[in-house]
Amino acid sequence: MDRSQHILDMLVTEFGRSISRDPAAFRRKFRKMAASPFAFYRGSACLFYADMTGAFADEAYLDEQTSRVWIHGDLHAENFGTYMNASGVLVFNVNDFDEAYVGPYTWDLKRLAASLALIGYAKALSDHAITALVREFAQAYLDELTGLAEGGDDAMGALTLATTTGVLHRVLQRARLNTRVALLDLETTIENFDRRFGVMEGRFPVDAATRRLVEAAFADYVTTLPAVSEVGHEIKDVALRTGVGIGSAGLPSYNLLLEGHTQALENDVILYMKQAQTPAVARHIDDERVRSYFRHQGHRTAESQRALQAYADPWLGYTELNGVGQLVAEVSPYSADLDWDEVNEPEEFTSVVRYLGVAVARMHSVADDESSHDLVNFSTEDAIAAVIGDDHAGFARTLVDFAHAYGARARADHQLFVDLFRNERLVPGL
Repeated sequence: MDRSQHILDMLVTEFGRSISRDPAAFRRKFRKMAASPFAFYRGSACLFYADMTGAFADEAYLDEQTSRVWIHGDLHAENFGTYMNASGVLVFNVNDFDEAYVGPYTWDLKRLAASLALIGYAKALSDHAITALVREFAQAYLDELTGLAEGGDDAMGALTLATTTGVLHRVLQRARLNTRVALLDLETTIENFDRRFGVMEGRFPVDAATRRLVEAAFADYVTTLPAVSEVGHEIKDVALRTGVGIGSAGLPSYNLLLEGHTQALENDVILYMKQAQTPAVARHIDDERVRSYFRHQGHRTAESQRALQAYADPWLGYTELNGVGQLVAEVSPYSADLDWDEVNEPEEFTSVVRYLGVAVARMHSVADDESSHDLVNFSTEDAIAAVIGDDHAGFARTLVDFAHAYGARARADHQLFVDLFRNERLVPGL
């Protein structure tokens, strides 16, 4: 099949119904994807997974167990950042689990490796330098995974202010400067001595009927939280948000402003309740046991994040709104993303990718028989370490070769996508 037609078919299959519902949102999404090969890669996970079961299919370093572990599902180089864990410690880790599922662990690693190749190419790194970066990531992943297999989950640490240096340390320092008051002042206004959502682009007030539906969904959400949760129940305000990110085009979501743990206005909490979607990877995992495990996509997203994060957001939960699964979590004031514009020198690249390897190994290792989820009922780190064995060099070489090959494929696909879009072949009139 012609590659342009293949790209068109994959995008229409993945987004066709959503495009019909909100063409303007997808026009913005596709403009963002057209900006660079990396932006296109971020927004086209559906194409990546079609290739992983098609032209780039490869079962090396996989067996029955390691083909069914908790995976992130969209593990590219910009899905890392900070959060405040339940113990009040700032942690750098993988983020954005909207596409998480159960599948081959190598798909996570290959998606990240190809994204590193795209970033390296955009920064004019040589093929030799890109090879070194991917190899560094692979070695850090293997070293950490082996250590966890030998020492158990008790050996698992965290990337914090106390354990990081360089670029990642600066990301954590930047997150530390954020405050709840600053977030509230940005997102809300004070009327009659209490907070309400302020007027801003992309956010709209809701009518009384909609508010009642959201409040009912919130009541169900509270029942999905851990027993130790101290979530307040007083909703001060509700507002509608429209998706503006590459991954959230056309999706409605709601912001909820809650009374904090005291009546002091600086303790108020903002939650988001957003419609969850079928992850791109799920279309290529034919496993009824996995599919039937989840009540709906909101349940899948929340359970996957709890499985993959050692210290998940205590506000993380799920519900249904108008019969559609929703993910609910806090709009955290302590979130700061890894910014690759700050990564330019060779030693900075090396340090960052080494930390990413550690973070991914810990993510894969958290979600196994020692977690609270029984979908994966074996030790992930033991299974992955066993299937790789002593062939660390061969494993790293596989990731390096894939990174170069798929990086080139994504750059070529980006140009084909731009031509499709600018000539109105994606969706006529879009």
